[in-house]
Amino acid sequence: MPASLYDLVIRGGTVATATGSFKADVAVTGETIVAVGLGLAEGAREIDATGKLVLPGGIDTHTHIEQVSAGGLLNADSFESATTSAAFGGNTTVISFAAQHRGLDLRNVVDDYAALAARGALIDYAFHMIVANPDKKTIETDLPALIKEGHASVKVFMTYDLIKVDDEPLLDVLLTARENRALVCVHAENHGMISWLGKRLVAKGYTAPKYHAISHPRGSEAEAFTRLIAAAALIDQPIMIFHVSTSEGAEVIRQARGQGLKVFAETCPQYLFMTRHDLDKPGLEGAKWMCSPPPREAADQDALWRALALGDIQTVTSDHAPYRFDETGKLSAGPNPNFKQIANGLPGLEVRLPLMFDAMVSKGRPEFEGRGLEAFVNLTATAPASIYNLPNKGTIAPGMDADIAVWDPKRSVTITDELMHDKTGFTPFAGRTVTGWPDHVLVRGRNVVANGALAAKPGAGKWLKRTGGWAAEPTGRLTADMNPETNFGAKIL
Repeated sequence: MPASLYDLVIRGGTVATATGSFKADVAVTGETIVAVGLGLAEGAREIDATGKLVLPGGIDTHTHIEQVSAGGLLNADSFESATTSAAFGGNTTVISFAAQHRGLDLRNVVDDYAALAARGALIDYAFHMIVANPDKKTIETDLPALIKEGHASVKVFMTYDLIKVDDEPLLDVLLTARENRALVCVHAENHGMISWLGKRLVAKGYTAPKYHAISHPRGSEAEAFTRLIAAAALIDQPIMIFHVSTSEGAEVIRQARGQGLKVFAETCPQYLFMTRHDLDKPGLEGAKWMCSPPPREAADQDALWRALALGDIQTVTSDHAPYRFDETGKLSAGPNPNFKQIANGLPGLEVRLPLMFDAMVSKGRPEFEGRGLEAFVNLTATAPASIYNLPNKGTIAPGMDADIAVWDPKRSVTITDELMHDKTGFTPFAGRTVTGWPDHVLVRGRNVVANGALAAKPGAGKWLKRTGGWAAEPTGRLTADMNPETNFGAKIL
């Protein structure tokens, strides 16, 4: 018999991209998609996708994996468990955080974290570098070198006592990113407002998990966004604002983008499907729904869906931050902690895509009328690949990596704690029933999940070297303060 023309053919499905969907077979040779069309020749392997959707693998660009918190807690997931969970949810790439803390050397942090990922990851991955110790070596030596080596995004926090970066060092980070063409990602909330209100709540005896939602006033988000955007505009440095939770925050972003500023933004399922009332549970149970910023109100959900539809917010990430509901995680401060002593964060890697698919495709959110499937692909794969300049990722086309998820659009699944493959022990989305679930997931042409079973081993994932790409390029429009033509000739940038 003659040799097969292709290593793999996914046959008979409906292929969807960010721009359209169509009946087609998909052929793979080695790690690469080599043909998309009808009636392709036989493959050495074949997957029958009749009645299924053939989608680019999901890309989750905000995941906390095998990471130590500022308070010293190691979260529940290793790279093996987290990327297993990600794959079962239809994901083929994650970006997680190499987290510098005060006093740590950024170079050592990245090298040590890369070794963990290389041993454990089942799918492809890249890193954001968290800068919490913006000293001279970090700013002038380590950041420029690491960016040039392929770590092209930096994260800073504007809140949390042990890791926050104040306005002046924030400008140092923005300038270093501008000079080396990296994207700066920011957790932006007003630290003073959160700290002040949280202390007053605890002092008055309001200590239950539900008061966490009150301790992060919604105005703290819009204020910090405004201050961050002003700083980025001064430097002419593109930014990504993480986990937008309020209508006011979305409005600040819309205004900035309308002014031509290079501001990107993400939101998360917890802000699209939860409210602060989910924290109002008996005893400490509400701790399972604690994250920062907290979920808000139903009106904020609608505002965020509109912002996604308008393009003001470009991606939806999980912000996977897995802490077990025991002494190793949420209850590390003892059996009766106040909300300030409870680790913030929710697991979400595995359910991000099914929740979004159910809302946008199965149920058909009205904001995406007639384009729900294409918008789903764009928000969860194509746009993140583009913004973070992930090579050959994010769509199904010849020449792209064969990162593919075959979805059963009719499969109904009730989410349970037991269904999840991460190590958190619970999911805050338990009890929700969704329609649509992936049953085959391939990374660069190799099976990771096949017919609902794990088919890959730790270490199979590949680190993705990347430059900042188009998203990290300055606009070239300098403010009057920074423009030598209007600032008496001072060359500051």
